[in-house]
Amino acid sequence: MGLYSDILASGHEEALVAAVATFKSLIHSCIDESLIKQGVDQINMNANVATRKSGPTVIEKVCATIASLLDYHCEAVWDMSFQIVSTMFDKLGKYSSYFLKETLNSLADMQKLPDGDFAFRKQLHECIGSALAAMGPEIFLSLLPLNLEVQDLSESNLWLFPILKQYTVCAHLSFFTKSILPTVAEMKRKSAVLEQEGKMYSARSVDGIVYSLWSLLPSFCNYPVDTAESFKGLERALCTALQEEPEICGIICSSLQILIQQNKRILEGKQNSQNIEVGIPEERAIALYTAQVAGSNLTMLKSSARELLSVLTGVYFKSSKDTGGILQSTIGELASISDKEVVTRFFKKTMQKLLKVTQEAGKSRNSKNPNFMQVDNSSNEGSLSTARAQLFDLAVSLLPGLDSKEIDLLFIAIQPALKDVDGLIQKKAYRALSLILQESDDFISRKLEEVLSLMIEVLPSCHFSAKRHRLDCLYFLIIHVSKEGSEKRRHDITASFLTEIVLALKEANKKTRNRAYDILVQIGHACEDEEKGGEEKLRQLFNMVAGGLAGETPHMISAAMTGLARLAYEFSDLVSSAYNVLPSAFLLLQRKNKEIIKANLGLLKVLVAKSQAEGLQTHLRSMVEGMLNWQDSTRNHFKAKVKLLLEMLVKKCGLDAVKEVMPEEHMKLLTNIRKLKDRKEKKQAAKSVEDRSVISKATTSRISRWNHTKIFSDLDDKETRNSDGEFGDEKSTSGRQSKYSSMLQSKASLLRSKRTRKAAKSLQEDSFDQLDDEPLDLLDSQKTRSSLRSSQPVITKDDSDDEPIIDSEGRLVISEDGKYKKFDRKQKRGHPSDTEEVDGRSEAGSHLSANSRKTQKRMKTSESGWAYTGKEYASKKAGGDLKRKDKLEPYAYWPLDRKMMSRRPEHRAAARKGMASVVKLTKKLEGRSVSNALSVKGVFLVDNLNPVYNIYVIKATPRAQATRNNL
Repeated sequence: MGLYSDILASGHEEALVAAVATFKSLIHSCIDESLIKQGVDQINMNANVATRKSGPTVIEKVCATIASLLDYHCEAVWDMSFQIVSTMFDKLGKYSSYFLKETLNSLADMQKLPDGDFAFRKQLHECIGSALAAMGPEIFLSLLPLNLEVQDLSESNLWLFPILKQYTVCAHLSFFTKSILPTVAEMKRKSAVLEQEGKMYSARSVDGIVYSLWSLLPSFCNYPVDTAESFKGLERALCTALQEEPEICGIICSSLQILIQQNKRILEGKQNSQNIEVGIPEERAIALYTAQVAGSNLTMLKSSARELLSVLTGVYFKSSKDTGGILQSTIGELASISDKEVVTRFFKKTMQKLLKVTQEAGKSRNSKNPNFMQVDNSSNEGSLSTARAQLFDLAVSLLPGLDSKEIDLLFIAIQPALKDVDGLIQKKAYRALSLILQESDDFISRKLEEVLSLMIEVLPSCHFSAKRHRLDCLYFLIIHVSKEGSEKRRHDITASFLTEIVLALKEANKKTRNRAYDILVQIGHACEDEEKGGEEKLRQLFNMVAGGLAGETPHMISAAMTGLARLAYEFSDLVSSAYNVLPSAFLLLQRKNKEIIKANLGLLKVLVAKSQAEGLQTHLRSMVEGMLNWQDSTRNHFKAKVKLLLEMLVKKCGLDAVKEVMPEEHMKLLTNIRKLKDRKEKKQAAKSVEDRSVISKATTSRISRWNHTKIFSDLDDKETRNSDGEFGDEKSTSGRQSKYSSMLQSKASLLRSKRTRKAAKSLQEDSFDQLDDEPLDLLDSQKTRSSLRSSQPVITKDDSDDEPIIDSEGRLVISEDGKYKKFDRKQKRGHPSDTEEVDGRSEAGSHLSANSRKTQKRMKTSESGWAYTGKEYASKKAGGDLKRKDKLEPYAYWPLDRKMMSRRPEHRAAARKGMASVVKLTKKLEGRSVSNALSVKGVFLVDNLNPVYNIYVIKATPRAQATRNNL
């Protein structure tokens, strides 16, 4: 392995990848349990011996070689080294503490490196996480403690909390009870003391640590090894915390759900039903969870369910909307494993409270006098409505543990609530009914006729907020009838409710609209999945939706067209059927209604996007003529969408094919599309490969999915225009993603090579002058890392001080008042304002900071005792300069004319014309010495080369002198 470690330190990208793969292969194939056991026995044998007589074992030598990958000579490839170290931790498992204890300390020391010297923070945390998963939190925290007992919390290892939350698996609940919970109590006492002393900021920081400690509980409940033995000791602490600390209620509920769901999956044989990739620690934990172990765990949880249900229901009535949902789901999980008698008892109490609150709400509504405003009565009604809603939710949460008798009782309570005038009560009742229909097929079979008649009866009084849950009820009824009913009955029930589902596609509420789309597609999949005549039933569904085109209102027509577009988008077999609707669609385009036109154009967009070029060729003429030969004032409103459709047709069928069917009067539009296409192709060809890859990432890496806004928007959406991946198949998208991932790997190698060069430059002798006189031992990783932390970054002087500074656009960058700015050719002759100076400095970039010393030298006071900065001319209220009394004008220009060099006196006189108006202080300076003249702050002439390449003489001002100094 020493040879591979040398290759790893070489820095060559191809060799790096090969060396890492070889390291991992050797670890997996060459290290077995006997080798590990031999090393453990040898270490235990020599544990009590002062001097070890035997040499290191093979496994110890291997671990020493892997630990050497964290030395400084591999600093540039530490991200690769972390992968190998993680593989070794996973292989050794719980024995990692015997061989890799010093390696873990080295990883902890790397965390102290500043971000400027360490670029692999994420990879480091992943490596430490693999050590945590291999050792377990008990051994890990004994080797690398949190150190929360220190006075200064900055010295503690708070950075371990995210790692503990993410990588803890197969832990002991007893460790959380005996070690973490006492720490929580100690931190609470510390927070109370700090708050009494008036140190509120420190007290809140300690409260944050308390929350972080509690947040470890879900991780400790991830396949714990002692649930049956230790959960009873944890139960009391959880119940107390639920009642006294509402802020951690969500954490405890999540932990209980994880415990119950994992054991239920093991018992049902669904360890990984979702085909989720799990790591080696998770595989080891699942291997320990046999059906017998899961059964024992559920028995223990079942014995504690009664107490937990009692506490959770009490907390639920005091909870807010944020924690109400997770409390309901936790109550449902506990009800699914509890005894039927326990759940029935809680359910009957809930229904009694619901009946009582409903009667009070009815009395309050009947006693209300419409002639008087009763504020107290309205607030009372609101509280009663909220209480009824909570009771409905609680009753539904107990549904997994109820029998058919209790479910029928709940249905009786739901029926009047569906007709209630309060929208909140309707919403909760519809939700309860939808969950009953979803969970209990037996209930649907027994109450089908009653539920169908109830759905028709309560339709006129349905509140808009309850529409989404009503759609769920209709969906479960249609699916049940499709599976068990006759063909005629299925057709009749589907037809009776399909119109309502289609109209819901036009709902203003986004959730309701999206749910209507999902239900329509799910019904289509249910028809398609049937063994006999699935494709034919799907076409029947399409034709039933198309029947809405004969509706009388524009709302119904546009909703039907929207439904057809959604079905055609989802099912490719329906594209041919959708073409049969085109004549009706073009006829509807003649109607002066924007809602219908927008829906029709959306259907055309879907057909163009989902059809093959051969299918479009057949209908190309009718589509182009139908879009363009529609004379109406509303066409201008959709001009951009029509142009986008033509662009899509040109891309699919080609320019020549579209040109053949294009009407003569619209040929200019096609010419414009062709020019835009050519211009776009030229721009893309001119860009570099890297730029094109970035653009492709930003525009084509999205997964192909339905988007209502992009399909039916009446604006020219640029994303829609450029999103070929939006209407393409997922295979092409995944292909582009794989190309992009390979590009990222090449970028990573380039970045690594840059870091290697940077690391080579950063280790200079000058950076260690402040260390001890003895030379630095680069083989000692501890000293090397400490020197890197203590050393300041070396500031190198720019080698080319005398060279002009040019920005990326080729402009000369000059400095003024120690600040950098760009000298734009388009700027005026005067100096820019302070705001422009700041902008120019930020645009110039940080690479100009090396010349700041040179600028400061130029701005030093001159030998005459005067530094020309021009500040006396600056305005305090606005940008620019001001005229001052008895001072020269801030900017006075006298253009140098070639006539000044002429031999003819009249030419020279014409060139000197205006000189008297420029130099106004001549008389005031007469008879003065040079030093006295300088005290007037400038009367000399400065030649300034303007970036516009015209030569001017600038009248001497302090700011002009500063400009000359900088040049």
